[in-house]
Amino acid sequence: MARLTSKIKRAMALNLDRIQKSLRKVKKFVKKAPSQPTPEKVHDLRTNTRKLESALHALSLDSSSDARRLLKSVKRIRKRAGKIRDMDVLTADVCGVKISGEGDCVVQLLEYLGAQRHTYAKKLRSTVLKESAVLKKTLRREASELGALMQDGKPDQAAAEAGAHALDLASQLTDPPRLNRNNLHPYRLKVKELRYVLQIAENNGKADFVKDLGEVKDAIGEWHDWEELVSIANDVLDHGSGCRLQQKLKRISESKYEHALALATKLRKTYLKTSARKDSRSDTSSQFRPPVLLATAALTSGTQKRAA
Repeated sequence: MARLTSKIKRAMALNLDRIQKSLRKVKKFVKKAPSQPTPEKVHDLRTNTRKLESALHALSLDSSSDARRLLKSVKRIRKRAGKIRDMDVLTADVCGVKISGEGDCVVQLLEYLGAQRHTYAKKLRSTVLKESAVLKKTLRREASELGALMQDGKPDQAAAEAGAHALDLASQLTDPPRLNRNNLHPYRLKVKELRYVLQIAENNGKADFVKDLGEVKDAIGEWHDWEELVSIANDVLDHGSGCRLQQKLKRISESKYEHALALATKLRKTYLKTSARKDSRSDTSSQFRPPVLLATAALTSGTQKRAA
């Protein structure tokens, strides 16, 4: 634990308010362990566990045994919460589809999604209760230490590590060379990870690059949700190929894909120099346009300003 504490002290050049907030919210959920959490609470849990993982990785605070134990437990909970979140999103999507003459299919699909959500919620609670001993102890300790250490912020190597990590993540956005249905969703994970890391810096939420990362993340996520809904409908419904609900879902999915692909392509053209050599170690910055460099630099410059 002393090793983790030492690293956190070195990381105080950064604005750790967001990390502390994520710790607090995860801790609160674990303490209550609701049997059937609301969609808002599930979304909140999933988002904050992901932010916590990203921040600890970016600041190189994930090497101690305590940190690894914490991250392992958090990851299990995040995956459980993700299953519930999927059902909540898909349910809302189905309810938003307006089509006449397919009421039975809509009800059948909603009943299936509701039953799945109930099952996934039970599994989440079971996992939370199983991991609660580790989580309560570690999260409480981390939140307490972060609160005390935030008063002693000095720029140091951790800030530089975070900036270098962000640049590495940004360079990965040039791959794959061509985006398509098979790699667009994995690409979203890169976008999401980079956005979370950049958000550690103060005022980065206002940066155009960070905003556009969020827009691409959401667009790809929406398309993937509709793809999942099409797949589930094909398995659950027995109306046949003439089902207008299934046809409608496929059309919406196709439209969402085209939109997401267009935004992701625009992001790369706007912010990345895809023709630059990725293996150019002498000048990594040559891969990026100024907004990317400004956003990554904020991880250190913005925090240095706080500590001054």
